[in-house]
Amino acid sequence: MALSWFESVVLVLILLSFIYSTWNSIYRRRNLPPGPTPLPIVGNVLHIKRGEMVKSLMEFKKKYGSVYTVYFGHYPTVVLCGYDTVKEALIDRAEDFGGRGRLPTIDTFVKSHGIVFSNGERWKDLRRFSLTILRNFGMGKKTIEERIQEEAQFLTAEFRMQNKQFIDPTKFVVQGVANVICSIVFGDRFEYSNDSFQKLLGMFSSVFQDMSSSWGQMQDMMPSVMQFIPGPHKRINKSLEKLTDFIKERVKMNEETFDPNSPRDFIDCFLIKQLQEKDNPNFDRYNMLMSILNLFFAGTETVSSTLRHGFMIIMRYPEVQAKLHEEIDRVVGESRVPNIDDRSKMPYTDAVIHEIQRFVDILPVNVPHATTKDVNFKGYSIPKGTDVYPLLCSVHQDPTKLANPYKFDPNNFLDNKGGFKKHVTFMPFSAGKRVCVGEGLAKMELFIFLTTLLQNFRFAPETPFTDKDIEPLMAGFSNVPKFYRMAFVPRV
Repeated sequence: MALSWFESVVLVLILLSFIYSTWNSIYRRRNLPPGPTPLPIVGNVLHIKRGEMVKSLMEFKKKYGSVYTVYFGHYPTVVLCGYDTVKEALIDRAEDFGGRGRLPTIDTFVKSHGIVFSNGERWKDLRRFSLTILRNFGMGKKTIEERIQEEAQFLTAEFRMQNKQFIDPTKFVVQGVANVICSIVFGDRFEYSNDSFQKLLGMFSSVFQDMSSSWGQMQDMMPSVMQFIPGPHKRINKSLEKLTDFIKERVKMNEETFDPNSPRDFIDCFLIKQLQEKDNPNFDRYNMLMSILNLFFAGTETVSSTLRHGFMIIMRYPEVQAKLHEEIDRVVGESRVPNIDDRSKMPYTDAVIHEIQRFVDILPVNVPHATTKDVNFKGYSIPKGTDVYPLLCSVHQDPTKLANPYKFDPNNFLDNKGGFKKHVTFMPFSAGKRVCVGEGLAKMELFIFLTTLLQNFRFAPETPFTDKDIEPLMAGFSNVPKFYRMAFVPRV
């Protein structure tokens, strides 16, 4: 006998109630840190505001404390909040929390290859090799510092040609920063008008935007569901494939003129490593391609976004810009190019750059970590392979370490005599074993680019900025600056 409509609804509700109670019972038996009760299949997705994953994770801290668990689909993710907790995990217990976690938006493409997304011996080999190359300042005919200085001069020339007009600085800054990576990886730079270069940067930008969009966030939280749903997140792999095709062409060009006795760039150094370790699969072609892709992502969008945020902040606080100009004029002057040795004599400029990085939180949730073994942490049991999100924004905004964590204040990095001082909350490059391989390069770029531009220009906003305007968006994977226009007014 067929069931009535009412009886069918009642039966479905009973079944759903049974499934939920069974799931809840299984979930509660685990000794993971506390957190919102997940639903079958979707986990805690409904607890997270659409397009505001970072803000939602920060809200959970108020209810569940500095260590809690959220479920992305059926995968538990342990979230770490605040300086003390993040330090204990990433620094004090670096080995236990030193794995690379899942990032579903790109995992199917990178396949655990490359410097950033690999694990185990593959990661150790690639990281050791990449650090050696990036620290080898004599690679090729120019040192890395000279490459940055040269590009800063090209960028200055581009801004002079704008004749004090109000412009969106984005494409110029991205081109300048990307050319530093191109010089290191490919051995030369591109003209800003180069069509191939423009397309390359456009693809990088679209990948970052799609990863940080509400669609990208949903894919990271519900990959098993989102793989069947059409949307902008589907463009990510296609863009990554085009980027990799471009890199393949450059590798082929290098191979045609390769001289193992005279390496010109990162590609040549990788080719030499392949000859030296022919039986080591960690230096195969795909690891080369993914490592180059990692360098571009880590070294282009993050540094350029930091600079663009920095321009906004400097224009918001004219007194900060005035102090920067005074220090640059006094230490560097007008007749020479700023160099990295100047930084130790420019504590205020150094403090401003550090405070920009702290304040803007370019990667607020960090790149996901994972436990490398079964871990007992603060009384909870975290199984091997569990994804871990160390919230860097919660470190940079820790009220127990900073008097006013939500306000831009260079004094956070200055002592009472005006000298530069380190601050424990400074973790924009992460910390521990997974600290960014390009940290030294990024710091050098931020200092030389910013001081060179300020040496030559006064930054002027098209419309005055408010405190609200300069706040980071705190939405998804990365904090991309809001759109704005500004003028670069020559000082000399």
